[in-house]
Formats: sequence, C-alpha cells, structure tokens
Amino acid sequence: MKNLLLYIVTVLIWGSTWLAIEFQLGVVEPEVSLVYRFAMAALLMWGYCLYRKLPMRFNLVQHGFFILLALCNFGFNYLVLYWAQAYLTSALASIAFSTMLLMNIINTRLFFGQPIAGRTYIGALLGILGILLLFWQDLQQLDMSNTVLVGLLMALGGTLIASFGNMVSVRNSRRQVGVLQGNAWGMLYGTLILTLVSIFSGASFSFDARAPYVLSLIYLAVFGTVVAFACYFALLKNIGPQQASYVIVLFPLVAVVLSSWFEDFHWHSETIWGFSLVLAGNALVLTPFSRIKKWLGVTKPATPEAV
Repeated sequence: MKNLLLYIVTVLIWGSTWLAIEFQLGVVEPEVSLVYRFAMAALLMWGYCLYRKLPMRFNLVQHGFFILLALCNFGFNYLVLYWAQAYLTSALASIAFSTMLLMNIINTRLFFGQPIAGRTYIGALLGILGILLLFWQDLQQLDMSNTVLVGLLMALGGTLIASFGNMVSVRNSRRQVGVLQGNAWGMLYGTLILTLVSIFSGASFSFDARAPYVLSLIYLAVFGTVVAFACYFALLKNIGPQQASYVIVLFPLVAVVLSSWFEDFHWHSETIWGFSLVLAGNALVLTPFSRIKKWLGVTKPATPEAV
C-alpha cells in the first residue's frame, strides 16, 4: 500500500509539472528559473533533514556521487528539458520524457547487470505504443524540418541524462545513503551548478512577480521537486528502477487531461486506445509473475515421487 501511494503521488505531481513549466517560460531565462526552483527546494530539504536530525556528513566519494546526481537529476537534465519545451507543447515534451522507461531498463542492465523480466519489456513496449497513440494526431502534423525536431532531440537528450541520474540514485541507496539526505545534498549542489551556468552564460537574474510565474515556481519547487523526487527515489529503492520507472509512462496520461483543459487538446479514438495500452502495460509491469500465473490457472507440475 505504501508503494502504491508513492506511485500515485509521483504520477499526479510529475504529470502536472509539464504544464507548470509552461508558466515559467517567457520573462525569466530558463537557467535562472531553475536556480530559483532548486534553491527553494534545497532550503526546504535541508530544513527538514536538520529538523529530523538526519546524518548529513558523508565522505568525499559520496559527495562526488552527490555532485553527479546533481548534474544528472537536479541540473543539466532540467536545463535541457526547459530549453526543449520552448519548442514543444507540454504533451509532446512528456512523450519524449516517457522514453526514460526504456532507457532505465537498458541502463539497469548495463550498470548493475540486473536481469530483466520478459514482461517488463512487453509492458514497456505497450506503454510506448500507448503514448504514441495518445499523441498520434499531433505527431502526424509535425514538420520535422522545423524547430520541433530540435526540441524533440533536446528532450530526448535531457531524458537520457536524467536516466543516468536514476542509476546514481540506485547506487547511493545500495550504499545505504538515505533518500532525503542524498536529495538534500544533490539539490544544494544542483543550485550551485545552475548558478555558475547562469553567471557564465550571462543570464540576467530577473524575476517575474506575476501570479502565474510565482505560483508555478512554488508548485515546481515544493511538489515537483521536494515531494515528487522523495517519492520516486523511494520507489527506486523499494521496487527497483524497472518497475518504478513505469510512472514515467503514466505522466502523459495526466498531461493529456490537463492539456484538454488548458491547451485545447482534442480527444480522438487513438486517445482511448492509447490510455488502454498504457494502463495494460502498467498492470503487466507491476504485477508479480507468480500472481499472473495464478490468475491464468498455471500451476507448477507436481514432482513425481521417488520409487
């Protein structure tokens, strides 16, 4: 039940952040908006860890991995995705990001040598096919000669960087580093890295005091960063990257609903089929194989008695 709650919270929050990011683009440069976001998130995380009196001292090797986590999950991945969303709708950006499921499956095999259940491949394939059907109408209208292709390539690049960050998080958990402490250090280093990037790129540290920008910034910092990352990295630790990563394929379902309300997204027959495939793949990936065999009435043949 705990993992299910973590799963639902992560999907609902991260599925809605794509729309919130749209309100961050325009007046304030993307890298500066990310500095504000992660500075606020780091402050909250450190305050909570200190309040809980969690151990925050780690050796230099661990700090090296915290910096790597910051670069991949709290820094460059978001910077590239923010740039990409300047060319894409929130729905299309979420499609590209959903490919992290396949990236995580492959990277888990490469970095940890962990065997992957056959149903995970099938579930991932169903999920990706579902995502393509969900946005089939949009994909048919894409002109790959324009800036949309640049945006898609950026989004895929940012997704790959984020997948590497997921592997770092798994490694940290296996070294008994607490999720909250790892996130606190990662967000702090991420803020410092993004600040340096902003300074050297000549970005202006301006601020948009209008309600849409401020409210979306608070939502992205508190829920999209502090709460969602804590839930997701806990899932990575509890159920592994293959199963936890399937929340990424569910993000676009939330994005579709929000796009219907705010971005004039129109439903088609492909939308229904897409939802169905994503949900079917989700059930297949998350359901233990033993339970599937039980439902299908498949039992292990009895071993003949020795004579």
